[in-house]
Amino acid sequence: MHISVALDRCIELLTPAIEKSTSPVFVDATLGLGGHSVEMLNRFPNLTLVGIDRDKSAIEKASARLSQFGDRVRIAHSVFNHFDEVVKSFGYNQIDAALFDLGVSSMQLDQADRGFSYSQDAPLDMRMDQSQGITAADIVNTWSHGEISRILKVYGEEKFAPRIADFIIRERENGPIKSTAVLATLVKNAIPAAARRTGGNPAKRTFQALRIAVNNELEVIEQALPQALELLKVGGRLVVLSFQSLEDRIVKEAFAQVTQSTSPRELPVELPGHEAKFKLIAKGEPASDAEIALNNRAQSVRIRAVERVAA
Repeated sequence: MHISVALDRCIELLTPAIEKSTSPVFVDATLGLGGHSVEMLNRFPNLTLVGIDRDKSAIEKASARLSQFGDRVRIAHSVFNHFDEVVKSFGYNQIDAALFDLGVSSMQLDQADRGFSYSQDAPLDMRMDQSQGITAADIVNTWSHGEISRILKVYGEEKFAPRIADFIIRERENGPIKSTAVLATLVKNAIPAAARRTGGNPAKRTFQALRIAVNNELEVIEQALPQALELLKVGGRLVVLSFQSLEDRIVKEAFAQVTQSTSPRELPVELPGHEAKFKLIAKGEPASDAEIALNNRAQSVRIRAVERVAA
């Protein structure tokens, strides 16, 4: 059964923004199966939802699940770095609240044929939107040693990146690398035995790196957050759930920029128009022990939130 991560905490953080409006607009920028959105629509009968997802399979399933709410729901098949465009296409120039649940979804991990999991054999795909873009197979079979090594090091924080790239280049000389099982075994063999004894599955970092590269995940986050912040009304809130350090760092830095005054630090007074436009509400909170016991995916989550305090 799909369990939405940090559901109660997200609702708690978003509620003050929703309750300020008689006809609030909430954007679920990573709709997935609609777990957070269902709860928001149930809790707030006057709420309108704008849901965004790049995964057509998720759109189909969420649309069926949310059909009970009728015209209170607007759903777009899009990548969330088109946040501003999507929201305005539905006629909204401002919003009351937004949620980003970053990374790969439980549904995508559970569908073996999508190729996200190193524990199940499947074609090397890893696209969140299977209707377009390059696959993980394209990367491992056509990119240069330097390009593969770079993404494994930068996106996977893999210290054995050059060695894994060596093994990939050598393996593909015998024929294309097509399956997750072949790649996972190759990565395991590339990493020295002593380093494999700790840190979980040795393929974890490589699969993360490929998934991020295939879906352009970090750049999309960097582009989307300023758009969401800009559309928030005064009193509006943005909540972001991150599951690995690279995406959490982007969120942390984006929130730090908008919650700081732009007045020169050496001045004893705040210059008019230079005050911070947002305040921090949640600063990288982990899930509770109770939630982690019920939902293993919550183990790595970090919850960050800001509220708009000035126009």
